[in-house]
Amino acid sequence: MAVYKRELVRQQTRGMRRGIPGDQLALFFKKIIQRHTPDEITFLCIGTDRSTGDALGPMTGTLLEERGMPHVIGTLASPCDADTFAQKLASIPAHHAVIAIDACLGPKNAAGTYYVSEDALLPAEAVGGSLPPVGKYSVAAVVNVNGPRPYSILQMTSLYLVMEMSRVLADAICEAWNSREAFHS
Repeated sequence: MAVYKRELVRQQTRGMRRGIPGDQLALFFKKIIQRHTPDEITFLCIGTDRSTGDALGPMTGTLLEERGMPHVIGTLASPCDADTFAQKLASIPAHHAVIAIDACLGPKNAAGTYYVSEDALLPAEAVGGSLPPVGKYSVAAVVNVNGPRPYSILQMTSLYLVMEMSRVLADAICEAWNSREAFHS
């Protein structure tokens, strides 16, 4: 009998993780960008292109790469998934501040919410994965409601929602990045 996994969000909100709507993401990224130079930040966009719900990370990474953001790991062409996670993590310079971005499943009314933290992300936790915590900062984007069969739920997640949430994330990151450049000009 499968054990019902608690929502990733519920497990990670015990720390400093807080849920925010997409229009508040730029403020979160602006705080990070004020603390680190662009050459010290790596975006680790976790997920796979083989599951609609889990494609949020690589889709966000692709959008960031297309917009010229440096130091992006995890795109649709080269995902950072369970098979490549350790290799890609090892390629990040030790002095970089990692911003981990991943999809997650959450409570009933949380779909579309972004859980942000100045702490590590636990990738694949909602589906029973055992990947190590990653990131100095993290964003867990709730793409659907959790339930007894998380893999199936991720497969049946709305592609439109995932695309929109990825676009909102990329827009917020670029807005924060551009505000830093404007401030330092």
